[in-house]
Amino acid sequence: MTPAARLATAIDLLAEVMDTPRPADAVTSAFFRARRFIGAKDRGEIAALVYGVMRHWARLHWWLERVNHMPDPRALVIADCILSGGRTADSVAGLFNGAKFAPAPLSDRERKLIRALDTHTLDHPSQDEVVRAEVPDWAEPAMRATFGDRFLAEASAMLGEAPLDLRVNPVKATRDEALKALADAGIKATPTSLSPVGLRLAGRAPIMALDAYKSGMIEIQDEGSQLVAFMADARPGMQVVDFCAGAGGKTLAIAAMMDNKGRVVATDVLEGRLIRAKERFRRAGLHNIETRAIKTERDPWVKRHKGKFDRVVVDAPCSGTGTWRRNPDSRWRPMGPGLGDLVPLQASILDSAARLVRPGGRLVYATCSLLREENEGQVEAFLAAHADFTLLPVADAWPAAWGSPPVSTDMLRLTPLRHDTDGFFAAVLERRADVAEADVAEADAAEQVDEAAGA
Repeated sequence: MTPAARLATAIDLLAEVMDTPRPADAVTSAFFRARRFIGAKDRGEIAALVYGVMRHWARLHWWLERVNHMPDPRALVIADCILSGGRTADSVAGLFNGAKFAPAPLSDRERKLIRALDTHTLDHPSQDEVVRAEVPDWAEPAMRATFGDRFLAEASAMLGEAPLDLRVNPVKATRDEALKALADAGIKATPTSLSPVGLRLAGRAPIMALDAYKSGMIEIQDEGSQLVAFMADARPGMQVVDFCAGAGGKTLAIAAMMDNKGRVVATDVLEGRLIRAKERFRRAGLHNIETRAIKTERDPWVKRHKGKFDRVVVDAPCSGTGTWRRNPDSRWRPMGPGLGDLVPLQASILDSAARLVRPGGRLVYATCSLLREENEGQVEAFLAAHADFTLLPVADAWPAAWGSPPVSTDMLRLTPLRHDTDGFFAAVLERRADVAEADVAEADAAEQVDEAAGA
């Protein structure tokens, strides 16, 4: 494709993203599936153009408002070409030439726009912090409360792209063996510093086309997310629940650490995701996983399995603020519940999942959020309401067989600025081994009263 044709296609894709109430990655995948004639290199460049606009969303809108121009898909791409891409007004006008597959010629208003933006860059001294850091209004108060005077630095660290991390499946290979397999395929990777089974690629690569991926030797997973399996310290023979399993990434990591011995139950309210995850389990060579669709966090299945599990992992639905490098559209187009609904939902999920933990077992609470009310705030509230659980510091939870823990704090908090991972949080809550049957009976009675009141 010519540069002009790629630009025209990027405008079409951006229009679909803006008009479709689905995550941008899903819209982009569907867009290219319907246009299989577009080659891999062109797809990459078109997607980069669109994702560039989404990464620069607040600043592009600031500029368009400044010059009194509507932020439609054409205007956003035009502005990004000049302000971020470094193109001159004349070179942009040359691409909008109306030739076959090229964008339609610029209107008089668009010609005025390119002249107004010519020689400028994305940043401007008049922009306030939230614009420069691309922070949406709904997240600003919570992020400022979390980071204080580090707000701008922490938020700015999420403006670029996330690195591409892989997790080595220890059932299939060692990290050195995976490194060699990648090198043989012409792909350069290095061991991650925090995860003992992680690899970081030097650039982008068609990972899913590799034999190492098809054979289950490697999976795509951010380094921060990989650490949850280690926090759980699930061992061979244990009974484990991944309570919000989703696509099964953490389920895979946990089951592999158990060396295919024991039982992992992957539960989720979205049955379709569990069905699709089964292919990942098969490819990884893991047969100690079963799936269980539940209707809500209070599903009767939970009550029937009280106190039956050694480990319960809750990767709770959250604001996703820690994944903004990976999903820049989620800043501006949140698809699920807002923060005000998520916080009570997280508390309810954590409270219900805790019932599954046996005395002496562990409950791992995790999010991909940077916000305190979704993280430390939830743990503190849970501990205040559940005297039979205590917080286990990271150093005590981390399995000694896998080396030194990544942090020495009580809870795991990772940020793109300090760790170059997704923003991630995890805490390990251990249920007292001396929990008496009377305490359990009392809790059951209280729950029955709550259920009756709810009915």
